[in-house]
Amino acid sequence: MGIGSVSETRDKLLSDKEIASLDLTNVRDLRTLLFAHQMRPNKSFGQNFLINRGILEQIVAAAELQKDEQVLEVGAGTGVLTRELALHAEKVVAVELERDMLALLRRTTAHLPNVELVAQNMLFLNPDHSFEGKPYKLVANLPYYLTAAAFRHFLQDVTHKPRRLVVMVQLEVAQRAVAEPGDLSLLGVSIQFFGKPRIITRVPAQAFYPAPKVDSAVLQVDVYDEVPLAPEEQKRFFKLVQAGFSEKRKQIHNALARGLHLKNEEVRGWLAAAHIDPMRRAETLSIDEWLQLWRVTEAGSPTVGTDMLS
Repeated sequence: MGIGSVSETRDKLLSDKEIASLDLTNVRDLRTLLFAHQMRPNKSFGQNFLINRGILEQIVAAAELQKDEQVLEVGAGTGVLTRELALHAEKVVAVELERDMLALLRRTTAHLPNVELVAQNMLFLNPDHSFEGKPYKLVANLPYYLTAAAFRHFLQDVTHKPRRLVVMVQLEVAQRAVAEPGDLSLLGVSIQFFGKPRIITRVPAQAFYPAPKVDSAVLQVDVYDEVPLAPEEQKRFFKLVQAGFSEKRKQIHNALARGLHLKNEEVRGWLAAAHIDPMRRAETLSIDEWLQLWRVTEAGSPTVGTDMLS
């Protein structure tokens, strides 16, 4: 029955006052809350609830919230993070799509007038609708299966980007996000193009209920005020980067030629003009080198440049 339907009979076992007093990082209190609503964690929605108060406090501290700041939380779940954020910010917009979890979230945050609930898929969210152009920070425990898509949406797709992201992700994802040339990935380039990432802390699987199979990490990304390329240019730039990473362990000239369906001689010409050894691999290129290569492709003929990367 999914995460479970809300039972009116059991719901009455806990009053709003009792729910407000629960410590949602306490596994006993959390189980009491879920039982009262006939709910249980649903693996298909990636529901692993944070039950470590120390980690919760580190997330909020990393956000460095001021009393006049606004926060976006996606995948708000039970409200364990929402409630803590509401104590430090002027406004918290908490996004939750799953129907029964949203009903639970409505109860766990009912005593907080500065929390606004939004029932929507985070990947279709337009921050302007909630913040009207005002600065905001994104703080969230991201569902593992949506992590890459969430980064793409809030860093690449939306016009109104957060000033800072503080997000719980798989440890491996966090390590890829902060990797340096030599170990860079498409994800690493995509994040570092838009901001400066750093790992705040490693989070053991036991910090969640139920415990996932892997450890996690709190990742902070300070988003740059300006990036080198305009939005339309970014699309062509990332198509080039994606082609470079399309075949693991392949030399860059082969990966680009296959990924962009071009002759190897053309690609070698690009690389020579950008002063990049064609024998290197994509993970060794810095973002500056990717940008130099992209500018070479843009300066080339229409067939090689704009048309192939649009």
